Amino acid sequence: MDAREVTGEREFAVRFDHGEEWIAETESFATAADVDAGWFSATGAVVDAEIAVYDQDDFAYETVTYDEPLEVAACTGTIALDDDGDVAVDAHVVLSRPSGQTVSGALVRATVFDAELYCRTFEDALTRERDTASGRELWE
Repeated sequence: MDAREVTGEREFAVRFDHGEEWIAETESFATAADVDAGWFSATGAVVDAEIAVYDQDDFAYETVTYDEPLEVAACTGTIALDDDGDVAVDAHVVLSRPSGQTVSGALVRATVFDAELYCRTFEDALTRERDTASGRELWE
């Protein structure tokens, strides 16, 4: 385990624009607000979505596209810097259909119907690096 104390610095409440792309809006907010590290949660609805599930044997993501309106029952994620120093958003969602059936995974992309995000930033920047055990990009 790698644990460290982080100090919360700033808090933001963000409303996404209808028709925009969810991950791009999150990255745009983080870049404009100079957020190098943070944790967020969000709710809302999307017009469509692409989510990915990680295959732990193959060390690769498998994606599924949903071309239908979905409720964002839960969305949590992190903001960090990638190897190039650019903002990198990692979001995971639970999406629900009108029937109540849910789908979940890592959010690759989605078109916003409506959305609100809460973000708590950390004082120190966090970067991601590839974890050798899982093959995934994790906080360094």
